[in-house]
Amino acid sequence: MRKLISYLAPYKKSVMIAVAFMLLDVVCEVVQPTLMSDIVGRGIQTGNIPFILGVGALMILFALLAIVAGFGNARHSARAGVGFAAGLRRGLFEKVQTFSFKNIDDFSTASLATRLTNDVTLLQNAGIMSLRLMIRAPLMFVFAMIMALRMNARLAVVLVVIIPTLLLALGFIIKTALPLFNQMQARMDALNGSVRENLTNVRVVKSFVQQDYEKRKFKSANDALTGASLRAMNVVIFNMPVMMLVMNLATVSVIWFGGGQVIRGELQAAEMVAFINYIFQILMSLMMLSMMFVLFSRASASYKRVMEVLNTEVDLTDEQGAGERPIRGDVAFEHVSFKYDPANGENVLRDITLSVKAGQTVAVIGGTGAGKSSLVQLIPRLYDATEGRVLIDGRDVREYTVESLRSQVGMVLQKNTLFSGSIRDNLKWGDEHASDEEVEAAAKAAQAHDFIMGFPNGYDTWIEQGGVNVSGGQKQRLCIARALLKKPPILILDDSTSAVDTATERRIRDAFDAALSGTTKFIIAQRISSVKDADQIVILSDGEIADVGTHDELLARSEEYQEIYYSQQEKEADA
Repeated sequence: MRKLISYLAPYKKSVMIAVAFMLLDVVCEVVQPTLMSDIVGRGIQTGNIPFILGVGALMILFALLAIVAGFGNARHSARAGVGFAAGLRRGLFEKVQTFSFKNIDDFSTASLATRLTNDVTLLQNAGIMSLRLMIRAPLMFVFAMIMALRMNARLAVVLVVIIPTLLLALGFIIKTALPLFNQMQARMDALNGSVRENLTNVRVVKSFVQQDYEKRKFKSANDALTGASLRAMNVVIFNMPVMMLVMNLATVSVIWFGGGQVIRGELQAAEMVAFINYIFQILMSLMMLSMMFVLFSRASASYKRVMEVLNTEVDLTDEQGAGERPIRGDVAFEHVSFKYDPANGENVLRDITLSVKAGQTVAVIGGTGAGKSSLVQLIPRLYDATEGRVLIDGRDVREYTVESLRSQVGMVLQKNTLFSGSIRDNLKWGDEHASDEEVEAAAKAAQAHDFIMGFPNGYDTWIEQGGVNVSGGQKQRLCIARALLKKPPILILDDSTSAVDTATERRIRDAFDAALSGTTKFIIAQRISSVKDADQIVILSDGEIADVGTHDELLARSEEYQEIYYSQQEKEADA
C-alpha cells in the first residue's frame, strides 16, 4: 500500500486542500438542521420576523459556502486522482520495461494492457471518490452524531440498534462481492486477449475465412465477462434496498418515540424535525460509506493485480561488479544448459560447449524445437543460462551491464517487429544519431533501398503499428537494415531471411561480408544455401549439439546434414 500511496505524494497539497474544502462543506451542511429548528421554534412560533430573516440569511450563506467548498473539493480531488493515475501508469510501464523475457512470460500481453488501463482507471476513480465521499461520510457521521446526541441523547438510542444492523448487512455484501469482482477482472483479461489477437491477426483470419470462428470465440469471452459482471452486480444491488429499509425503519422509530416525547412536552416538534434531519445525515453518511466499500471491493481486485506487477522481482539484472566494457566479439559456451522454468521445466539446451572467434560466421541449424533461438538468446542475456557459462571475450556475460551488453549485440529476431512511425524512424532504432547517408547505406546493404524509394514518401513513409502495411519480406529487410545500422560487434540473425528469395538473400550475405567483416555473426536458417559459407555450422538436435564443422566437413560425415542438404537439393531441382 505504501508503494501505491507514493504515487499520490506529488499531489499532497491538492489532497490537503480537498480535505479542507470537504470539512467546510460538512460543517455548513451539519448546522442547517439546527438553524431550521431555530427558525421554526424561535421565529415562526413567536412571529419574530427579524430573527427569521437573520437566520434565513445565515442559512443561505452556509449553503453558498457549501457550494463553493463542494466545487473546490471536486476540483482538487480530480487533480489528485488523475495525477495519481498518471503516475501509477507511468510506474507500471517503467516497471514492465525492466522485465526480463521470463517476467514477461509470466503475464499475458492482454493482462498487462488491462492492468495499465482498466485497473488503473478503477483505482483512479476509487481515489477521487475517497477524497470526496470517504472524507465527507465519516466527518458527517461524527458531526451529525454529536449534534443528535447534544439535542436528545435518549432518542439517539435508536441508532444503537440501527447502525450495527446496517454494518452487518454491508459486511455480508462486501464479503460476497469481492471474489466476484476478482473473477470479473480475469474475464476482462480474457476478452482483451481475444480482441487483441483478432485485430493483430485480422489478415490471417480473413484469408482463412475464419470470421465466424472468431465471432464465436469473442462471444464466449464476452458472455463470460457479462455473466461475471452480472453475478457481481446481483450482489451489489442489494446495497441500496438495504440502506433504504434501514433509513425508513430509523425514521419510523424516531417519529414513534419522538412523537411520544413531544406529547409529553419533553421535546419540541421543531427539535424532532431537526433530529430526523440529523438521523438522515447519519444514515446518508453510512450509505456513502457503503457505496465506497462496494467501489473498494472492486478496486481491491485491481489493487492486487497492479501490485503483482509493481512487486514482481526482476530476475535478470546487473550483477554486482558488472561494468560497461567494449566487446571484441569472441563468444564461448561452456557446458551450458537452459530451461525456461528453472523450478519445474525441462532443459531446452543440454551441456552446450562451443567456441567462436571474433569475426567468424556461425550458422545454427536443426529441426523445430531443437533450441536454436534459445541458444542465441543467451548471448545478450535475454535469458540467463541455468547451468554453465556464456562468455564474451573471455568474460561471463553477467560481468557486463545489461545495457552495455545489449547495445553491442544486434538482433533480428524470428518475429520481426516494426513500430508506428516513419521508415527512417524505425531504422534509426539501430543508431538514433545516424546520418541520412548512413541510413541509406544500411538499407542498401539489406536490399531494402529500392522498395523504400518505390513508396511515394520514400524514407518518410509511415509504417503502421506492427508493420502491417509492408510485406513480410520487406519487414525482414527493414529489420536487417535496422540491425546493420547499429554496427554491432556481434550480430544475431534468427531465421531473418526466410521471407526473401535466394537471390536477394545472396546479395544480403555479400553485403554482410563487405560491411561487417569484423563482426561475429550467428545465423539461424533453414536453407543450407544460407549457411554453407559459414566458418562453423552447428547442428542442434533436441537441445544438444549433434555436430559442428564446415559445410564440406559435415557433408562428408554427418548423416543428418546430408539428409537436410540432399532433400533441399531435390526440392530446388523439382522447382
